This record gives sequence, structure tokens and C-alpha cells, in this order.
Amino acid sequence: MLKVDNISAGYGRLQILTDVTLEALPGELTIVVGPNGSGKSTLLKSVAGLTSVYKGIITMGGKTLNGHPPHIIARHGLAYLPQTDSVFTKLSVTENFKMAAYMVSRSEYESRLKDSLEIFPQLNPYLQSKVQNLSGGERQMVAMTMALLRKPEVIMFDEPTANLSPKYATQVLKTIQKLGKERGLTIVLVEQNARRALEIGDKAYLLVGGKNAFTGTAKELLSHQELARMYLGMKVASA
Repeated sequence: MLKVDNISAGYGRLQILTDVTLEALPGELTIVVGPNGSGKSTLLKSVAGLTSVYKGIITMGGKTLNGHPPHIIARHGLAYLPQTDSVFTKLSVTENFKMAAYMVSRSEYESRLKDSLEIFPQLNPYLQSKVQNLSGGERQMVAMTMALLRKPEVIMFDEPTANLSPKYATQVLKTIQKLGKERGLTIVLVEQNARRALEIGDKAYLLVGGKNAFTGTAKELLSHQELARMYLGMKVASA
């Protein structure tokens, strides 16, 4: 389980989050939505050790994460895929995979790679291609494969469908959902397309102004007329 307990965090003296709470469970897809500038990305970065956490505790599997550098947090089993710069564009697909699994033995690497490519068989023809020559959707698949090669317990996605075609966006979201349901991973998803994310999610958190504005099931938030209209730009049909 990933648990964020009343954290206040930001960048240096610039505080973005105030008393934010989140709980994500294995096998579930936890959705974080909110208007631009609400602190969604900062929340993920705080868990990954990339911000200043002034107050509160972040734990995963009972181990405290805040206070540790990002590489130590990653070794605890956390994978974080930022919206940009999640791959090495000038390297080949295979070289990206090897960079992600630099601490894994050769035999274990081959086994994990085979398992990961069963999820993304579309990448097989491009293993020797430079990532910069791939489409946005294919790059996202490379990034997700890199995360899976480390066998994480928790994966956090920040806007994984940004700038993707509808076809690839749908495929990426379906794969993210599958990773939680079929592999028992703990998934936290920040997604700009709130409706699409809430339709496949389990638990949902709405952030507004760096604070929790809603905590509940994704279905409850999806059907909440006032919150959906005010903060997510969605129209909800009356019951």
C-alpha cells in the first residue's frame, strides 16, 4: 500500500500542497484529478522524493519514503513516469531497456524483458530503433516497459496520454488498468482526461488549490454534478 498522510510540500519556500492525503491499494487504480495548477504533479513528485516535504509522512509497505533521495525510494519498489523526459530519445529502444535494468543480472533481464514485451508486442520491430524516431504512443510504451523491468510494486503515471492519438491513448489506459487488475500492482494515475480516467478507476481524489476537495470512489466523483462541473469541466446528466 502507498499512503500519503497529511503532507504539505513544495519547491524550496514555494508551498504547493497543504495537508494532502492519499491511499492507494494493490490491484486498484487510484485516480488523481483536478484543474491545472492544483498540485497533482507535485503530489507524485513528493512521493518520488523530488520536492521538499515540510510536514506529514509518506509510506509504502510500512516503510517511510520522505526524507530519502529518489534513487533509494525507487529501490523500495516505486516507479514514477513523468509526463515528459521519461525516455532517452537518442538511445535505441534496447539501450533504454538496459539503462532501466542496470542493476539486474543478464539472465533476469532477459526473463523480465520477455515478460514485459508480452504486454507491448508492438515494440518488437523497433528494438534497435532510436526512440526519437518512434511515435508518442510508442515512446510511452517504452517508458512503461522500462518501469516494468524493475518489477515495481507501485507505479505512478503523470498524464500518460498527453499528446497521444485517441488510439494510443485508449491502449495506454487499458494497459494501465490491466497492470493493476491482472498483476496486482498499486497504480496511481494523474490524468487530464478526467472522465476517461474515472470511468476505469477504483478510488478517486480531487485536488483543488493544493488541497483535497474530494475523496471517494471514482464512480462517486464521476456522478457528482457540482464538483464535476466546477473543477473538471464535465457535464453530468441528472438522475
